[in-house]
Amino acid sequence: MKTPAMIIGLLALAGTLLPSAIFMVQSIQAGAGAAPSMSNDMVKTIMLASTVAWFAAAPFWMKVE
Repeated sequence: MKTPAMIIGLLALAGTLLPSAIFMVQSIQAGAGAAPSMSNDMVKTIMLASTVAWFAAAPFWMKVE
């Protein structure tokens, strides 16, 4: 149970960091007039789901034995 929880937890942690970085890079590259291809609502949804997954998985692999 520890290994799958660790994988899910680390992927969820990446899911809380990467969408905002991708959105920022797309915003910078798009320039002032164009909109980035990844919408702000999509970034928020991915980050919320990742946060929930992190809090669900982390206690299973971070508990002290």
